[in-house]
Amino acid sequence: MPKTMTLNVRVSGPLGDFVANNIGDNGAYENVSEYVRDLIRRDKERAEAEGFARLKVELNAAFAAPESVYEALDAETVIARN
Repeated sequence: MPKTMTLNVRVSGPLGDFVANNIGDNGAYENVSEYVRDLIRRDKERAEAEGFARLKVELNAAFAAPESVYEALDAETVIARN
């Protein structure tokens, strides 16, 4: 079961104004907690997308390599590497 975490963040000045404009009747969120959870979800999605993009680059490079660079390996060799 995921652990519940309580965060206490002090935001003032222009950042506080920005948050306040996004909360309540005129904002996109009902409360600060909802806003922060959405920001965290978006950041998690961004990090996952960056990881996937790096993997995609590596796979594209591997698939673009000529067959002459590949070397045949048996299962024992692969297991020994790990």
